[in-house]
Amino acid sequence: MGLISALVLLPVAPVRGVLWVAEQITEEVNRQYSGEAAIVKQLRQVQQARESGSLSEEEAAAREEELIERRLAGAGGARPKAAGHG
Repeated sequence: MGLISALVLLPVAPVRGVLWVAEQITEEVNRQYSGEAAIVKQLRQVQQARESGSLSEEEAAAREEELIERRLAGAGGARPKAAGHG
């Protein structure tokens, strides 16, 4: 980047910095929300809740399906919805 370009773009530098920070935060949130470790942990919690009786089989199955869909979407491989699911 040349000196003139740097001087012309100097006023927008703070905005670019804020946008970069926002992108980093978004990426981290996505990693924590749809990351494999987070999904596995939540799947284990669903299994424990099912075993303790605090979740019915139907509720647990729905929650597991949601977690799997979220993981697939986070991995960029969202699978098509089955007929009758929306």
